Amino acid sequence: MSLPTTSAAPADATRAPEWGPTPTTSAGWIERAHAVANRLSLDAVDRDRRGAVPHDEVRLLKQSGLVTLLAPAAHGGAGESWTTALQVVRAVSAGDGSIGQLLGYHYLWAWAARLVGTPEQIAAVEQAAGEQEWFFGGAVNPRDEDLVIRLVDGPDGQQLSFNGRKSFSTGGRVSDVTVLEGVIEGTDQHVFAIVPTPDQPGLRFAGDWDNLGQRLTESGSVEIDDVRVDWASAAGYVATETGHEFVPRVYNTLNVPIIQVVFTNLYLGIAQGALRTAATYTRGTTRAWPYAADVKERAVDEFHVQETYGDLTAKLWAAEALADRAAELLERINDHADTVTPEERGEAAVVIAASKQVAIDVGLEIGTKVFEVTGARASANHVGLDIFWRNVRTHSLHDPVAHKRAEVGRYVLLDELPEPTWYT
Repeated sequence: MSLPTTSAAPADATRAPEWGPTPTTSAGWIERAHAVANRLSLDAVDRDRRGAVPHDEVRLLKQSGLVTLLAPAAHGGAGESWTTALQVVRAVSAGDGSIGQLLGYHYLWAWAARLVGTPEQIAAVEQAAGEQEWFFGGAVNPRDEDLVIRLVDGPDGQQLSFNGRKSFSTGGRVSDVTVLEGVIEGTDQHVFAIVPTPDQPGLRFAGDWDNLGQRLTESGSVEIDDVRVDWASAAGYVATETGHEFVPRVYNTLNVPIIQVVFTNLYLGIAQGALRTAATYTRGTTRAWPYAADVKERAVDEFHVQETYGDLTAKLWAAEALADRAAELLERINDHADTVTPEERGEAAVVIAASKQVAIDVGLEIGTKVFEVTGARASANHVGLDIFWRNVRTHSLHDPVAHKRAEVGRYVLLDELPEPTWYT
């Protein structure tokens, strides 16, 4: 496979010694993710307010080793499972939802070759991504018009030229490589390809992401102008006597369930961060209400405060359990990717839809109710409790949650499984 040449440094050149020995277990990687989250949480509010391009944050993800979590161990990665990766996304999101989203999207796009590529392409991409520590971005927003792919003459034969515009390109200016997707002009043939991001004149990021939440995700628009790849880089395509042909399989359609379960863990992590931050504030700063029927000396001893934290925690734990069930179903599919059936794919998609809607509901409720148990002074800008609700609210509008509820409803009432689309 013809691979992009990037400026990313080899993994051993960027891995910081301060992190100590590389974890050798899933639990160790999750513990490291919590350490990264703790570091991010120290100045998350300030960084959110400034809105600077998160180069330092991506560098932190690389130095900690989290970027190559899913890469094969033979190429410098951890060779970990999606179950671990989702726990890592959840942990990092508790410290900074924006960086949790960047990492989750990176895992998806790093997995794209395995989803749609040939065995040779998968091996080549995973070797390069692991050894060079690629950080992935993606310009694949299905609500926009498809990129137009024109067949053009190149120095070594026919090439594919990607052209168009995408409203959202998460990871944009902080990525080493970008995943593009388009349709060959005059056909219905979709093509995924990986291209280098830095020094790529055909990728013009507008830097126009200016939204309520998830402010550091570099999710602005991008213009794609004559970005060329060889046919060898067209994921999943093989040469035939009549040209190039894509050989489909059910596993190709797992990209949407995977990203939806990434979303779920993003919301749960943000909710964890909100509850943790609020509890710390309540223990140390919130004052008891002096006009209650049963006046307490400390806010933590007030019944309504205890009841609220108990209720929100129980709901969060339940949502996490459902998300873990969804991850387990996804893992089963990954264990036999070449033989997965439409029924297995659909059943996993239903549970993922259920887990996503519950995570959104819990995340929004926690993001709002923490103010009721922290007090008026907790609304000060420097406290930053607003960041959690803003982040869940912004990203949860990615696709209407009502449609996720309806997917589950159709399964219950009509025994109908979701058909693969760009959102199911």
